[in-house]
Amino acid sequence: MLALLITAFLLLLLAIGAPVGFALAIAGTAGLYLKGGVGMVLGVLETTPLSAASSYELVTIPMFLLMAQFVILSGVADDLFKAAAAWVGRVPGGLGMATAVAGAGFGAISGSSTAAAATLSATSIPAMLSHRYEPKLACGVVAISGTLAMLIPPSVAMILYGLIADVNIGQLLIAGIVPGMLVTLTIALTVLLLVLLRPDRAPSGRRYTWGEKFASLRVVGPMVSLFMVVTGVIYLGVATPTEASALGAFGAFVLAALAGRVTWRTTLVSLLHAARTSCMIVMIILGAHVFGYFVTMTQATQDLVAAVSALDLSRWTILALLLAIYIILGCFMDQVAILILTVPIVLPIVKTLGFDPVWFGVLVILTAEIGMVTPPLGLNVFVVARYTGRALGEIFSGVFPHVVAHVVLLAILAAFPQIILWLPSTMQ
Repeated sequence: MLALLITAFLLLLLAIGAPVGFALAIAGTAGLYLKGGVGMVLGVLETTPLSAASSYELVTIPMFLLMAQFVILSGVADDLFKAAAAWVGRVPGGLGMATAVAGAGFGAISGSSTAAAATLSATSIPAMLSHRYEPKLACGVVAISGTLAMLIPPSVAMILYGLIADVNIGQLLIAGIVPGMLVTLTIALTVLLLVLLRPDRAPSGRRYTWGEKFASLRVVGPMVSLFMVVTGVIYLGVATPTEASALGAFGAFVLAALAGRVTWRTTLVSLLHAARTSCMIVMIILGAHVFGYFVTMTQATQDLVAAVSALDLSRWTILALLLAIYIILGCFMDQVAILILTVPIVLPIVKTLGFDPVWFGVLVILTAEIGMVTPPLGLNVFVVARYTGRALGEIFSGVFPHVVAHVVLLAILAAFPQIILWLPSTMQ
């Protein structure tokens, strides 16, 4: 009963706009006080900040965030879109497909979904509208393509899941590669289907020569190389994710410097942006530790695992219900908050049912992608609306076919776990 009361208090704090980290810490502290008094509260608060901030893997987050800032500084997003457009722009809906490829490329070197959506809004939407693309189609493909940053490494969401679930972060990041490629293909095929059904939605683009195509690859080659190096050293076991993140941040800085974008001012701004976001994430993790101690004291997780185990349902039915709950939560809550609140409770159930936590993590991140573009709180849709001035309803309508396609892909990945687990299983 106490666990339900404190959870309701936490949801109330989130509903009135309290920052996620502070809401978790306040609710957890209140629960610990009601459970064991001042002594229990002080005992937890004296040790939690150090244990939350001393994790070696936690360094991965600020380094990848700094890498993202330097990548944005280098101005690569526009080059990625132009390169993709040169190769597929002639195909029906080609610029929409190019947006999906650019979203995958930008996600592979940024890790930030909202940053990807904002950048693509400024680069690909004007290009599509100038070619008389249907605005609904153009905005929808940008909103969904931005979510690829959550799945393709280096993904901050993946790292957070790994820290919360105590799962190998290197395996998680590598596990996101094949699903990320499949999601990119799904977005492109959805665009193609929409255009084939109604050709007036997206006129065909101009034809590019082979010389122009290969010239475009030379422009984005350094960024692709950076992604290959960062991911490759993790896959081959040459470096840990933490070491790879530092390598990626330094490599992105060098590329931004070679592009002539680095000054004292731009470097300071990049460092400050990465530091602010890192502090926010660390505060969320600290608050989650406090709330997690309270949940452990109440044995709510153990009781829930026992209750689910007693249900007369197959484990696949329970998995389907869990994924449906995640999709529904994504319509109303921030994705980081969902991970922090649910993973400590849900993961023991998943393990009891005999499912792989790495595989389940990828499925959870994919449901988070869907939540980023579904009403009423589809964050990427709001970002696209802000940068384009288009109506929210129009963008939600444009992204709906992609949501349906994502749900179908989610079902396929759930039914065939080896699609996700094959590549991590080959790691050194």
